[in-house]
Amino acid sequence: MTDANKKLLGKVIVITGASSGIGEAAAYKFAALGASVLLVARRIDRLNEVVQKITDEGGKAFAFPADLSDLAMVDQLGEQILAKHPAVDVLINNAGHSIRRPFTESLDRFHDFERCMMLNYYSPLRLTRKLLPSMIDAKQGHIINSSTWGTLLPVTGFGPYNASKAALDSIAESMRAELREKGVFITQIHFPLVHTAMSAATEMFQKLPGMSSEQAADWMVRAVCRRPAKIMDLKTKIAKWLYLLFPRTAEACSKKLPFSV
Repeated sequence: MTDANKKLLGKVIVITGASSGIGEAAAYKFAALGASVLLVARRIDRLNEVVQKITDEGGKAFAFPADLSDLAMVDQLGEQILAKHPAVDVLINNAGHSIRRPFTESLDRFHDFERCMMLNYYSPLRLTRKLLPSMIDAKQGHIINSSTWGTLLPVTGFGPYNASKAALDSIAESMRAELREKGVFITQIHFPLVHTAMSAATEMFQKLPGMSSEQAADWMVRAVCRRPAKIMDLKTKIAKWLYLLFPRTAEACSKKLPFSV
């Protein structure tokens, strides 16, 4: 039995956005390592397919269909999860919404900002609010948030998306400081480009180097096993320090990136 098997065997893990992309890949990996995965997504048919595939392989998976853009439904989701699984070990807030549009083109599209904030900030915060008390009562728990390297560096064209993820980063920092003594850990995963259906909507992304969903899911497994505060690749770490030391140069370079507007 591997170290990952030992740490994940019997764990109850909630994954949002689990019907495709990183969430789906993570569901397969966690289930194969012995965890029970509670999968959340809007597409019921696709969600059931993922659950069926896992159970056919001898794993434990359960579907919890929900529209995470509806906060009342998120509250109901939290109650449904706790009614069937009172002890949740890990919550992975993976579902998200991305928009590629320059700020000046969103001046008459305020819903661009609202949609990103709803799915990337309010929704995960609302689900966390529901599941956190049970973690505190158990004196153990782990909350993992999918974030982006774009919250650490200047990136043009993704203002609403990066702002919503930055909000989640910020509150995660406060939560980490407040909850560690209560046995609850917080991890922010700052993904680079990951080739998923969401990123494929931007045609030029398809030609750029990036991670596969399976590689991104490996980061989630590492997060659960090691419980670090943050995960990011070496390029992001270097770029982050260069930005701190040479902010104007970094901002100028960001306008020349192939995914800038």
